[in-house]
Amino acid sequence: MTDASRKAQETCAGLGRFCPDGLCPGWREVFSRFEACGDGRALREFLRGRIESGAVIYPPDPYRALRGLAPEDVSVVILGQDPYHGPGQATGMAFSVARDIRRLPPSLKNIFAEIAREDGLPARTQGDLSDWARQGVLLLNAALSVEQGAPLSHAGRGWETLTDALIVRVLQAARPVVFMLWGAWAQKKESLVLAHAQAPVFVLKANHPSPLSARRPPAPFIGCGHFSQASAWLAAHGRRAVRWRSDDDACARTPDLFD
Repeated sequence: MTDASRKAQETCAGLGRFCPDGLCPGWREVFSRFEACGDGRALREFLRGRIESGAVIYPPDPYRALRGLAPEDVSVVILGQDPYHGPGQATGMAFSVARDIRRLPPSLKNIFAEIAREDGLPARTQGDLSDWARQGVLLLNAALSVEQGAPLSHAGRGWETLTDALIVRVLQAARPVVFMLWGAWAQKKESLVLAHAQAPVFVLKANHPSPLSARRPPAPFIGCGHFSQASAWLAAHGRRAVRWRSDDDACARTPDLFD
């Protein structure tokens, strides 16, 4: 095999992670339209170029947030900007980290601190949020890839067109959905949500959980009450409340709400 053919094979393999294989038909419809549009083609060429240049790109599975979850299953949408850019952290779900990460990112620690404040139990320490996804929480970043050590390096390259379309697809399922919009960037999506809602939506807004803003006015994240409000609203609208604690937590069970 020549160096050129080997490099082409490596590029093809690198691009393979960006193929939406295995996703449910509802998501694949969105991807098909995106891949045929100008932003979709531009994004693919950008990714190809970065892979060929040897860039280290995270996460290993950009579409993990969508796997095992149909648009009709989504009951809560939590929006982030882009994946973690440190080695071994990004999982393909906004704010979530790999299960073996013991030093949690500061924003995730504040998310767990707010849950603990709301329910009066010790803060969760296990940062893999797959248990939330299994309950219908879509942990969606606006840009689905990033380069090592370079936050927002893949922002503005076309991902936002796709992720906006995924949000619209959730709304087209016409099921009651909670949107947690933390920080100024996420709150810009409120107009998109309200314009396309086809069933009741509950928009919760607060500062970003980053230590720089989590306790600052005008809308501190710590003290926002979003997690208990979301579960109560979902139950009132005929959808299952989310258990925000992992089964790994010693105090994970709250039978009065979920049993």
